[in-house]
Formats: sequence, C-alpha cells, structure tokens
Amino acid sequence: MRILSKNAVYVFGLMLLSISQMYAQPSSKKKIDGVVAVVGDYVVLDSDIDKTFVEMEAQGISTTDITRCEMIGTLLENRLYAHQAIQDSVVVTDSEVNEIMNNQIDQMVEQAGSIDKVVKFYNKKNVEEFKTALFDIIKLNKLTSQMQRKIFDEVSITPDEVRTFFKAIPKEDLPVFGAEMEVAQIVVKPAVSDVEKQKVIDKLKEIKKEVQEGSSFFSRAILYSEDPGSKSNGGYYKMTKKTQFVKEFKDVAFSLQEGEISEPFETEYGFHIIYLEKVRGQELDVRHILMSPKVTPEAMAEAKTKIEGIRKRIVDGEISFAEAARQFSDEKETKNSGGLLMNPRTMETRFELTKMDPSLYSQVSDLKDREVSLPLIDQEQNGSRRYKLVTVTNRFEEHTADFSTDYMKIKELALKEKQLKAVAKWTEEKINETYIKINGEYRDCEFASNWLKK
Repeated sequence: MRILSKNAVYVFGLMLLSISQMYAQPSSKKKIDGVVAVVGDYVVLDSDIDKTFVEMEAQGISTTDITRCEMIGTLLENRLYAHQAIQDSVVVTDSEVNEIMNNQIDQMVEQAGSIDKVVKFYNKKNVEEFKTALFDIIKLNKLTSQMQRKIFDEVSITPDEVRTFFKAIPKEDLPVFGAEMEVAQIVVKPAVSDVEKQKVIDKLKEIKKEVQEGSSFFSRAILYSEDPGSKSNGGYYKMTKKTQFVKEFKDVAFSLQEGEISEPFETEYGFHIIYLEKVRGQELDVRHILMSPKVTPEAMAEAKTKIEGIRKRIVDGEISFAEAARQFSDEKETKNSGGLLMNPRTMETRFELTKMDPSLYSQVSDLKDREVSLPLIDQEQNGSRRYKLVTVTNRFEEHTADFSTDYMKIKELALKEKQLKAVAKWTEEKINETYIKINGEYRDCEFASNWLKK
C-alpha cells in the first residue's frame, strides 16, 4: 500500500514543544518583541529570527556561519510565498488546518498527559490562545509549501533543454558520479495459518467495539496499528478515488457512511479496519488500523527450505536468477522485472554505493558479480519476517558524467537549475509588486534579493 505519510506533521509538533521549552521563561524576563519587517499581510518579529535559529539547531543543523541578515532573508521569502499564495487563491481551508492542528494537539496531549500541561508548556494563558498561535503557524507553513510547490510544478524540461544544459558545462567541470550497482532479489514469504489470521480479525473486532462504546480510534491506532506511515498520526489519511492505495482499501473506504467503522478486511499488507471520519465531496478523511497475523516458527522453516531449493537451482545453472524471480518470488513489485530493485530516491535501477541504504549495502557489498547470497532474513516495515536472496546484476564504476548513460541524473540537475531560475525570477517580480517594509538595523543588511527595493 502506498502510504502518504504525515510523520512530518508529528515531527513538527514535537519540534514546537522543544522550542517552547527552550523559550519558556517568566514573563518578567521577556524582552520586548518588535516588528522587524512586513511583507504584504505578514510580519516578521525579532523573536521569529531567534526561534528559527533554535529550530535549526534542534534539527542538528549548524548555524555558526548563518548571520541574522541571512536568516531574516529566509523568513522574508517564506512570508512572500504565503502572501502570494493568498493572492493566487491557493486554498488552505480552515478545516484542513484544524485537522492538522487537532492531530498535533492529540499527539502533544498523549505525551504531556493533559491539555493544561501542553498550554503551560507553551507558556500560554489558556487553550484558546495556544490554539490561535498554533493555527497561525500551521496555516503560514501550509501556504508557503503549497506556493513553492506550485512554482516548481509549473517548471518542466524538454530533452533538448537537457542536452543544451549538458553541452554548456565545460569538460573540466562535468560532474563525477560515484560507483553504482544494480541489485535484484527473490522473496519468499512464510505462509500464515488460518488460526493466526482469525486472532487478528478477532482483535480488530474488539477494537471496533471499544471505539463504538466511546474509546478513541486515534489512540487505538497509535497503540495497535502496524502501518508506519500513519500510526503516529492516529491512522489518518486524506484520500480520493485517485489516491494510490490498493483497490480493496479504496473499495471499503468509499462504501462507508460518515462515522461508520468497517468490518475487518484483508489486503496484501494484512488486515484493516477503517473509520470514515469525514466526507468532503469527493474527498474522504479516514483513519485505519493495520494488523498482520503472526508467523509461526514452522512456517519460517518451510519458507527457508523453499528458498534454499530456489538458490540451489540458480547456482546449479538450471534457471537464471531473473527467471526464478518471475516464477517464485512473492514480491509482486519486483518479480516481473526479474527481481530488479528500484531506487526510491531516484526512481532508477541504479544505487549509488555512498547513498545506498546501509542494510542493503551490507547484504550486497561482498558479493561478486552474479553471485547469489545465502538466504537472508528480511523484516518488513510492519515487522513481518521473510526470506530473500540477493544478487548484483550490474556495476558502474565512478565516472565523469556521460550524456547517454547518465541521462536521468543530468535531467535532474538541469531541471533543478531551471526551477531555481524560475524561483529567482518569480521572487524578483513579486518583491516589486508587494508592499515590503524592513525596520531598524536590518535595513543595513546586504540581501541576495532586492528586499529593500533600492
């Protein structure tokens, strides 16, 4: 199931808590907070600069070489995006912001113990003041990100432009791409008994009953769901009929009435129940809980025997690795390509060694070309175990960029350059069209963009 993760929202909530903790201080010691800049309908406070430094440091980003002038320049850009998003009728609804805000607050309450402790943690007078501040932060961030995405999405690049970009690079400045390899795998999943399946079905029915009797679906999802993409967010997804979820999941979600909880049903990922929280036209707000049946030691032993037999046939030359993958692999995403893995970062089949997932690298680093590994125990995101064989199908040594063999990487570089130029042009135009005022010492800054309109 392709999961549209909202972990970032959760992380952002935790980050806000840490920032608040670092800034919490008796009111008598607070310095006067002044407006240092105005961009359209948005202001930048002196404290916004301080807090952004703290945010970056909390994320492990060094701020040693970042000046306050550079930081305010970044904040001005964010306000410009948000202001222009409103002018361009980019829609961020209050209900959408409230949904994110309520999810964050639920997470905070889960950790702190009560809403009063959260409010105190933020050093706010009451719940309403806390919610108002959090609402404004979330809405500004959503407007900023959607405006940025809109600018980027409007930029495309043609093969001719990619070629022109590549030819314009001096030979001595051509990028060097690191050593890469292509990897294939065969997966054998242990069979799950009907007894174990029924245990999961019964547990999901029990959870459904608890929710119908007043328990929180949100908290039950956090406690029991095995979906890493939504567990921390109470099982929440926003979806339409075009959302890339498996068919069974969509069929059940769109068969429910608002407020209804489904019966347990099965997909390739395990068993689910879905709670239809809200219907918004063609869009649904759903929460779900995913649980997978446990695998017995006997089933694991049978899977190991099966994959050892497959490996022997490959090593003995009875069948190629690719053909064995097509015939015997239980991983539908790779079996039709002969087990060839896709790099999720680049959507190519090549993996750069220095950027390869450490667990995968450890499995293939010592393999010779076409050598087949011994059976490996692999653990899926939901905790389920399976056996797999891996092999290196191709190697590419470190080399200077070549247009034909490295086209996709060169295209990515060319597109990024074009996007940056588009953003620079957009920023210049919008600065000229927008009311901008910068106060005090920050008028002496040397900005990369013409914020002072000199």
